[in-house]
Amino acid sequence: MNKTTTSRAERWQGVAWIVASATGFGAMAIFAKIAYAEDITLSTMLFLRFSIAGLLLAAWGVAQGMRWPRGRDLLWVMAMGAIGYVGQAFCYFSALKYASAGLVGLLLYLYPAIVTVLSAWIHRRKIGGPRTLAVGVALAGTALTVGGDLASQPFGIVLGIGAALIYSLYILAGERVMPRVGALPAATVVMLAAAVVYGGAAAAEGLALPHSSKGWAAVLAIAVFSTLLAILGFFKGLEKLGAADASTLSTLEPLVTIGLAFLVLGEDVTAMQWLGGAFILAAVVYLARHQAQ
Repeated sequence: MNKTTTSRAERWQGVAWIVASATGFGAMAIFAKIAYAEDITLSTMLFLRFSIAGLLLAAWGVAQGMRWPRGRDLLWVMAMGAIGYVGQAFCYFSALKYASAGLVGLLLYLYPAIVTVLSAWIHRRKIGGPRTLAVGVALAGTALTVGGDLASQPFGIVLGIGAALIYSLYILAGERVMPRVGALPAATVVMLAAAVVYGGAAAAEGLALPHSSKGWAAVLAIAVFSTLLAILGFFKGLEKLGAADASTLSTLEPLVTIGLAFLVLGEDVTAMQWLGGAFILAAVVYLARHQAQ
């Protein structure tokens, strides 16, 4: 096998990893809806998600000889988990109580446009004409996506946009520490820190473990398939494809959510929401490609 064939094979492996990762992340909203139907509380679900995924990530990291962050870097990453990821997860999973899974999935993907605007403001640099247009397209897509549901699902929409905003701040906070710490160690500490917070919340509220095999299956799917394997799959794909291609392919995530919501939950998606979603994803793809240049 020559070098070109090997390179092509590795690239397709990377594509497969990212598609699997996007499928895992995209399916999470569906599993959460199923868990809610089994009367699992938000705090218990997120405690189980982060504790199971965090411990499995830690075990994987130890097996790989992972170096744990120390000192200020450790404190910073712990804060990212205990504040940033806790807030993002709360808004995202709470939004699923009040709005459709497809709508929440699309709203979360506002975060690349928000990151672009906030990064330009923080660093006091111009966004540039094409990127400004991409942000405008994303905002127009949001208006189309939520337009028909604004009256019927306002709280879910606000929480969905809140999840995108907090995730954007989380990404910006990680810019200064991720290059030193590494993605896998940071993800592990973030998960464990979030588990501690939600463990406290679940204990205060009253730990409500699943009472059915369906409930346990949904929670384990969130923790293992939609968190652990989705994260590891993204890292594997990132190694083989690079940031731009990995980020671009990851835009499959909300499409997976919409498709599964239709097939599994029977959720309808209007033509305006499809159009709005296309606007948002087009802006995301442009920003992902432009960022790497």
